[in-house]
This record gives sequence, C-alpha cells and structure tokens, in this order.
Amino acid sequence: MRSLNAERIPCKEDKACQAKEFITCACQHRKKEIKCLATRINPEPERETLKCDDECLRLQRNQKLAAALSIDPATHTDDHVPYSDTTLKLFRESVRWCQTQEREFRVFASDADEKRIRFKPMPPSQRAFLHALAEDFGLDTESQDPEPHRHVSVFKTPRFVSAPSKTLAQCVKIKNVQAAAAKAGASASEAPKQAPFNALLLSTPRFALTIEELDAALAGDFAAHNNLSFTTSFLPSDEVLVRATPVSSWGSSTANVETSLANLKPAIARTVAKAGLAGAVTLVHADQDQNVLRREVTGETKDAGGWSSVVGRRPQAAAPAPVEKKPASGFVSFSRLPRKKIVQETEEDWEAAAEKMDD
Repeated sequence: MRSLNAERIPCKEDKACQAKEFITCACQHRKKEIKCLATRINPEPERETLKCDDECLRLQRNQKLAAALSIDPATHTDDHVPYSDTTLKLFRESVRWCQTQEREFRVFASDADEKRIRFKPMPPSQRAFLHALAEDFGLDTESQDPEPHRHVSVFKTPRFVSAPSKTLAQCVKIKNVQAAAAKAGASASEAPKQAPFNALLLSTPRFALTIEELDAALAGDFAAHNNLSFTTSFLPSDEVLVRATPVSSWGSSTANVETSLANLKPAIARTVAKAGLAGAVTLVHADQDQNVLRREVTGETKDAGGWSSVVGRRPQAAAPAPVEKKPASGFVSFSRLPRKKIVQETEEDWEAAAEKMDD
C-alpha cells in the first residue's frame, strides 16, 4: 500500500496498475484507499479528491486556539498520554526492542531533511508496533514486499509536526499510576457506609416505667429541639427506643438529625439519671420496624458488648453445702439433742388451784 504524498516509483504497466494506494485530505486527517490505475502512457491518472469534513475543521480550530494560547496539545497536562493503548500494549511485551525502535523514530523526526526511513524485514508483530507508533507520531507507513522480506517504510507528511515529548516508558508509568488510583477509588466507593444515628436507646429502664411518664420527664429536653418529632416505644429487649423524625423539610437531612441527637444526648442522660428512669443513653440507628441496626461505640459499650458482658450474664453457681469434717480416729460422735421443755399450763382461777394443792 502506498501514499500518493510519498515518493512514488512510476508504474510501467501496459494495463492499469491495480496496486492499492491511499489519498488524504488537505489536513491529513481523512484517508481513503484507492487503486493506482497508472500506466506507462498515463502515469498520473485523474483521481478523486478528498475534502476536509466537519471533524477536520474542528481539529484545525483547536490547533489554532492552542497556538494562540501557547499550549502544546501533546503535553498540556502532566498525566496526558499521547500513545494509543495498542502501542503501549506492544511496548510492554518487548520493552528493550521497542525502545530501540522509538529512538530510531525520534532521530528521524528531529531531522528536518529526512523524509523517509526504511526498516529491515521483521515479523508481523514487530511491524504492527511500527505502524502503531508511527500513527502516534503523526507519520504515515506502508508495508512493502512479500514475506519473508516484508518491511515497513515510514515517511513524513504535512500531518507530522514533532515527536511526542513523553517517552513510551514514561507513559507506561503514568498508566500504572492511573490504574492504581482508579483501583483505590473503586475500593473506597465499595466500602459500606454506616447508617446515620436516628434514635436514642435507654437501657435498664425503671420497673413499671410507662411511656407517658418518660415523655413527661423528657418534654423539656425535647422542646429544645423543636425541629424533630420524638416517638417513644418499648423494645422486646427491655430497652426504650426514642426515635427522632424531622418535622419539616428544612434541616431534614440524616446528617442534621444525627447532629441534633448528639447534642440532645447529654441532656437526656442527665434527666434520666437524676429521676432514676433508666441507665445508659446510647445513639443508635433503627429501621422502620424498630430493629436496632447500629449502636454508638464507646468505651462502655465495648465492654458491655464484649466477653465481660457474656461472663456477667452467666448464672451464678450455688454455694456448695458445708461438708462435715471427720476426726482422724474415724469415730463419729453424735451430739445429743436438747430435751423439749415442758410448758406448764397456768390456771386462770388461782384460788381453785390453791385449794387443789392443799388437798
């Protein structure tokens, strides 16, 4: 395949040449494959022209804007990679050989007098790297001759400006950093978020405590947070749940509810402790069915929920009965039980009793 913009060897066929060539638009962005159709008599046959499209005009506007702002489109950001994924993939497979070819490209790109470079015959996988790298440099390529002598020729066209400022090795490092950052971000987004606190939990409530009595005692503390509505209920675990619900849409976010409950908790704890209504007060998250899904973790709750609480709930073992000690001789003495005292009945008529004694 040949480019009409490259050096051409005149065709000397008597019939129209069927070799494949390609034409480009003025800015070299569009490319189309055609047949040569040249003959010895007509070496330059009339061919169609390829005009620039809207995408070409957009790229030209971007180039003019970058030139006006003194911006290099290839390196205007530190993490910009001017190479395709195909080029980087082939580079990783054979780093040392690819770096040698990259140096050849850079020497060729920096020499303004050189218009064409020809590489020695090589396998298809290596030729694929040359084609991909030339595309990233803005150079045109063509493969020539049949196997095993097939080789790649690279030539400059008006589309070429300069070699990328970053090397392939530098861009591989940038890609590795970007991949690690993306992986870390994905892991962070996958981490489960803790449900915000939306209720207070009162443990060990007083015996026979009623909801009305508790609401009356806490009414003053609730009034300080009139943006919330409080619902009190007893749980099967012998605990009291005080659930908070926003009264209006203003300040109704879960974060605001959690902040209000955190500010309310010390006052509730003082009130229930002073009145002897309950024990500890804890921030919790409860669902619509009043199931406690998350509890506030403090020093007390850690101890209460750990091994000490399991041991504390273990039933107390009954004290063993005292064992009677035997003497060394093996003789056991049985103590004599005291005699039952005889209680004499008292006569109500003492005069009759005295006469009986005289008789």
